[in-house]
Amino acid sequence: MTSRGKFIVFEGPEGAGKSTQQRVLAAVLETKGVGVRCTREPGGTSIGEQVRDVLLDVENAEMAPRTEALLYAASRAQHVAEVIEPTLAAGTWVLCDRFLDSSLAYQAGGRQLPLDELIALQRFAIGTCLPDLRILLDLPVTDGLARRFGDAEQVNRLDLADLAFHERVRSAYHMLVRQSPASWAVIDAAQPPEVVAEAVLAAVEPLIGRSVLGVS
Repeated sequence: MTSRGKFIVFEGPEGAGKSTQQRVLAAVLETKGVGVRCTREPGGTSIGEQVRDVLLDVENAEMAPRTEALLYAASRAQHVAEVIEPTLAAGTWVLCDRFLDSSLAYQAGGRQLPLDELIALQRFAIGTCLPDLRILLDLPVTDGLARRFGDAEQVNRLDLADLAFHERVRSAYHMLVRQSPASWAVIDAAQPPEVVAEAVLAAVEPLIGRSVLGVS
């Protein structure tokens, strides 16, 4: 019987370097003989990418917070059903740039929607699909936004929210870590990328060892 793959999620505020570290980790895992699929949220499927375009379009400034939350959940439900669960079941690891904790940080923390309602919405969207490890790439909000605005083509609707919004997002991430510290690895993303990559690998290595041994 094929062992189930591991599900690792990169989380963090804007400009934390999630996609970069996702690619680096995928390359390292592949050298160790681990099958890997990289994906992202919102997106990851044809339907999800269409939803992503709506969510991040700077022209959609009037989007209501609850509309935003529902769109993220819809994209996530399709992602889990079409990509994440089948890939894990086939024994391949999934590395995802954002997952359910982004909704809790951005919509509960940033938008200040009721946390209990958002948790219920995530449960409906993902069923029992939860990460084996959450990696929080953490850095000061002003540093992250400076990185984002350094490339004007990458700036999206969420980047344009006020500083207080982004500070609430970061605080919400730290609240989530405090609530379930064993499921998180918190890494200082203000360090040089190669140092961050070493810390990411150190957090993931216990999962690699268990996978090689056939232990879930």
